[in-house]
Amino acid sequence: TYPMSGGPLDGVRVVVTRPHDQAASLIEALETLSAETVSVPTIRIEDPPDGGLALRAGLRSLGPDDWVVITSPNGATRVGAIVAEIPLALGVKVAAIGPATKARAEAEGLTVDLMPDEAIAEGLAARFPARPSTGGRVLLARAEVARETLPLQLAFMGWNVDDVVAYRTVHVDVNDDDKTACRSADAVAFTSGSTVQSLVAAVGVEGLPPTVFAIGPATAEVATALGVAVDVVAADHSIPGLVDAIRAHYADRP
Repeated sequence: TYPMSGGPLDGVRVVVTRPHDQAASLIEALETLSAETVSVPTIRIEDPPDGGLALRAGLRSLGPDDWVVITSPNGATRVGAIVAEIPLALGVKVAAIGPATKARAEAEGLTVDLMPDEAIAEGLAARFPARPSTGGRVLLARAEVARETLPLQLAFMGWNVDDVVAYRTVHVDVNDDDKTACRSADAVAFTSGSTVQSLVAAVGVEGLPPTVFAIGPATAEVATALGVAVDVVAADHSIPGLVDAIRAHYADRP
């Protein structure tokens, strides 16, 4: 896409790896700053293998003192769709990791009771309340493949954790034109570990643009493990935070 010129990212070509239906906000924000964007979707989001049966059953079984923990906007969409049909029991609280997840949850009609300052699993665990003496369960609604940090930390705190697959991430084939466009770009903006895995599988580390941005430490950790040198990790682990990091990185250009 070719945006208007004259902004702080004029002449910078950025690869956006988000799914087509979720890339608009990042593309629009970058192009507002005069960046040129190259959309190379590397993943798509699908329902879990059971069609959401486990998530539905888990949500229905929650009672007072129990929590639903949502780790991404995709999870918020799926929890919200079920709760719209079958409301949560009185006293069930909702935690969301990060402002984007909170915003999506609220748009789905959920009331978010807890959001950590740092939008990562460790940040939520640090803010999560102690388990009440009467007992309590946590329903963790997240991707089919996810880090073990959060369920382990919550279990260590004494909570009974039900780790449920809310959706799954499927890798998308990258065509030759997109591979070429990726190699000729100035930077790539990774928004999740799965986008890193998929693009590296398609183009190799050597096929990535010279500058790599990660939305947060969990994404950067996946990249580093694959041999990708991450230049900048966004301080605020959100799309606006990622855009700010890209703008700041190029601010001192002559």
